[in-house]
Amino acid sequence: MRTVIQNGKLITPHRVIDGGSIIIQDGLILGLVESGDVSVSSDDYCIDAQGYYVSPGFIDMHVHGGGGYDVMDGSVDSICGMCQAHAAFGTTAIIPTTLAADWDDILLAIDAIRAAKNNSIGAKILGVHLEGPYFSQAERGAQSASHLRTPNPSEYIKVLDYWDGIVIMALAPELDGALELGRELRKRGILASIAHSNANYDEIVRAVENGFTNITHFYSGCSIVHRKNAYRYAGVVESGYLINELTVQVIADGKHLPSSLLQLIYKLKGSDKIALITDGLSFSAADVKENTLYTQKTGVQVILEDDVMKLPDRCSFAGSIATTNSLVRNMIKLANAPLTEAVKMASLTPARILNISHKTGSLSVGLAADIVLFDEDINVSLTMVDGKIVFKK
Repeated sequence: MRTVIQNGKLITPHRVIDGGSIIIQDGLILGLVESGDVSVSSDDYCIDAQGYYVSPGFIDMHVHGGGGYDVMDGSVDSICGMCQAHAAFGTTAIIPTTLAADWDDILLAIDAIRAAKNNSIGAKILGVHLEGPYFSQAERGAQSASHLRTPNPSEYIKVLDYWDGIVIMALAPELDGALELGRELRKRGILASIAHSNANYDEIVRAVENGFTNITHFYSGCSIVHRKNAYRYAGVVESGYLINELTVQVIADGKHLPSSLLQLIYKLKGSDKIALITDGLSFSAADVKENTLYTQKTGVQVILEDDVMKLPDRCSFAGSIATTNSLVRNMIKLANAPLTEAVKMASLTPARILNISHKTGSLSVGLAADIVLFDEDINVSLTMVDGKIVFKK
């Protein structure tokens, strides 16, 4: 049986096709029709998009939880719950992300993600994102200080061998042993991302030479221009602008970065180099009251205030409560990005960064039918993963 989505505004990386239709079969996009009636049979399942936008599904490559569930719970139910919660906001693919913690707790989370990978209802799981524990104390942000350390091959090789579903590892490249780890990640095809780093430009150049290609939550946990013996040195942020091949993850929740910085990032890096991420904690995609306090498994406490997660002393943000559709909305409203570009930063660009654009990330024939329908304000009415409806308003 085919599924046919009719009467929609189809969003491609370059344009919007008004009055278009999509034909889906066996979980894949079988055809795109630009205009006119589509020939359908009585066996076809037809969906009237009613003039809504029909978009490629959103890919969230950095998310710690959602719907009240936390990745570090180490529970299959928690992983499945967050996948279902985020699907209601247009996320069709997700990479559950760990925190700096004891390796036993990280491995427990990996076990849960592996078990949930083929059994989740909602956003599909692409693998694991290891955020930490190899970070700079100076740029640790809300990461647990007691769990930070330098890379040790006898430690990380065991973890990398534990499951081939690790797709991203984030670390500070200036640490002793980090470049060796970068080369190991490159050899295994794992995305090496610069994160919670106090590196200078020269150290970032060496990182790129040794396999690092991405910067985690740009500006957050990133060194900026600083002085040493009166001389100025570029930090991670300036390096991200200078080195064209570096892609960046951006938390476009309107809290972590103001409109001016979102505009700057979009202007200088462009939609081909920006992947929108939620960096969402358990309170994202959930109905939680302001000033609610939450203690993470690592012992770090965070509080919801002003629609963003903070440390209790308000010295740092600690993650977001954003959903992927809100990221797209904010890039349009705050960064002045066109709709097609904003959608691209939440779909095709992360797919390219993850080397899966031949499978998903755009409305193209032969790709997975990972599709979202939304209105002019990016409010989601339907989410489809591999041709199956996982959310309908």
